[in-house]
Amino acid sequence: MKSNMPLWFDAGINLFSDRFNSDRDDVVRQARDVHIKEMLLISSDLAESQLNIQYCSNVPSLYCTAGVHPHQAAGVSAGWVADLESLLQDPHVVAVGECGLDFNRNFSTPEQQIEVFEAQLAVATRLNKAVYLHERDAFPIQISLLKNHPGLSGIAHCFTGDSSQLKTYLDLGLYIGITGWLCDTKRGQSLMDAVRYLPLDRLILETDAPFLLPKTIAPKPKSSRNEPAYLPAVAAQFAHITGHSLDNIALHSRRNSLTLFQITADEHYL
Repeated sequence: MKSNMPLWFDAGINLFSDRFNSDRDDVVRQARDVHIKEMLLISSDLAESQLNIQYCSNVPSLYCTAGVHPHQAAGVSAGWVADLESLLQDPHVVAVGECGLDFNRNFSTPEQQIEVFEAQLAVATRLNKAVYLHERDAFPIQISLLKNHPGLSGIAHCFTGDSSQLKTYLDLGLYIGITGWLCDTKRGQSLMDAVRYLPLDRLILETDAPFLLPKTIAPKPKSSRNEPAYLPAVAAQFAHITGHSLDNIALHSRRNSLTLFQITADEHYL
């Protein structure tokens, strides 16, 4: 029997955050209750990649990334690229990352970040995998490195930039990941202006849970913890700003996620 409720794909969850330690399985089940059909678990290093793979192997319609976040770049061990390539052979792993550059905190030196990022871009190109991109205070260098790999597919995860940066990513053929940052009137004004230039065929919605709880949710959850079940709140804000219908947003965002991550699934309503 078909439902008239749209299906959603949450393209970004940090499920092995400590904030989910007490109820990880319940969080996934509650997302299913509001028609979050597929979810992508984000990995920040190879150890978390292995945890995500193991979890995905036991739960239908869950997928994950495998890679090294720029914060973790200084911690890679000898042979890490070969280990990453091995992880990327698992059918649940659909993207390389979270990878990129973060010159805001510099938990790893810029030189270490660039070396690790370039290695992951090369792996993604070689294996025809999407890249799951992080960037903070490093936009010009990140773009220059991406331009060395024309044709590479990927997503600008948790995009918080302005319209000029958005258009630059679009010109590279990338998808744009939109989170609850869009619901923050104090910090998100540039993003609110930028999404008016974002075509639906490049939109991908994500929560980045447990971070970035949409500030438009009322009443606010006591925990202040974001969850994949709150993805429709991000979509509602996108609809409010752009005038697109929720059904159209859900359909395009999910279809784009399935396309980018090379997942074969029913793209329509159940």
